[in-house]
Amino acid sequence: MTPVTVSSKYQVVIPKEARRQAHIRPGEKMLVLVKGDVITMIPDRPLKDLRGIVKGLDSSGLREKRERR
Repeated sequence: MTPVTVSSKYQVVIPKEARRQAHIRPGEKMLVLVKGDVITMIPDRPLKDLRGIVKGLDSSGLREKRERR
């Protein structure tokens, strides 16, 4: 975890390693979620970018609707 500083304009710099791991690019929009004292930033990506994200997922352990309570 890398500490960051909030500037006088309330700006923060996302550390390089975090940007690299999350594939964040300049100009990309972020969603900001606040829950209590925790702030979470999520890249706002179009749904088409999620196509194929579960390809090859093993669904053998999933329950059928009739088995759910």
